[in-house]
Amino acid sequence: MSVSTKFQNFCSNIRIASSVAGDISYRCKRITKQLNKDFWSTESDTAHSLYVGSYGRDTDIHVSDIDVLFQIPYAVYKRITEHSGNGQSALLQEIKKSIQNTYKTSDSHGDGQVVAVDFTDDIKFEIVPGVLLKDDKGFWYPDTNNGGSWKTTNPKPEIEEIRKINDALNGNLKNLCRMVRAWKDEWSVPMGGLLIDTLAYQFLKTWPHRNDSFTYYDWMTRDFFEYLKNQDENKTYWLAVGSGQYVYKKGDFQYKALRCFNIAKDAIDYEERDMSYSADGKWKEIYGTKF
Repeated sequence: MSVSTKFQNFCSNIRIASSVAGDISYRCKRITKQLNKDFWSTESDTAHSLYVGSYGRDTDIHVSDIDVLFQIPYAVYKRITEHSGNGQSALLQEIKKSIQNTYKTSDSHGDGQVVAVDFTDDIKFEIVPGVLLKDDKGFWYPDTNNGGSWKTTNPKPEIEEIRKINDALNGNLKNLCRMVRAWKDEWSVPMGGLLIDTLAYQFLKTWPHRNDSFTYYDWMTRDFFEYLKNQDENKTYWLAVGSGQYVYKKGDFQYKALRCFNIAKDAIDYEERDMSYSADGKWKEIYGTKF
């Protein structure tokens, strides 16, 4: 089997199945419709709702956590800010109560900054209420901790930039983001999804084969790990793709990247010597059994 076919199959194996995506869409629309009914007096099942996080950027390989941002009216935000006590907690309770009108049997609970809705098939929605900032510059969202406060997030430019560059680079950006998540799982790498997507984006901007096909994915693996291992270990944050918000590291990832850089070099050497079985073992060592 050629390198191209191996990596094409691997990228297919780590995609979220279309049937599962259909279930997610159905549930999201039901939640959105209920929230719109209670907060906007409409019956729309799509308005004011946005997939965010890795699922929203279409770089996820899991369906365990689906992040959804629901835009609340400014009047609701103003009322909450005038609330005596922890208004942010009160807002999450309102969101929770609304959702429970649709999913009464779900384990719906407030969790600091989100309302989590747990389903029996292990899919969990995390609903984040947010109020749109002026000039569409992001959202304020509630944090109930330490008496309550508002934080900012700006997911739309992150989603749009990933989409735009992925389209320009022959689909290679999203594929790399998903491959790195498989490595993260296999090696327990302390990296969040937005940091993975940001570093993959920065790497591909200057990689010579960024527009090429699956034939170069063995080199892409090797070169990306080289890029990761050379990141400054004293650096604590990067500027997120699209939004420029700070993305903080969760721990050092450089040593594991170095180890997998060397494993990737061995795999490429085996491929060049037509030792496909040995090469496959090395790729599985990096990416796990879905390779």
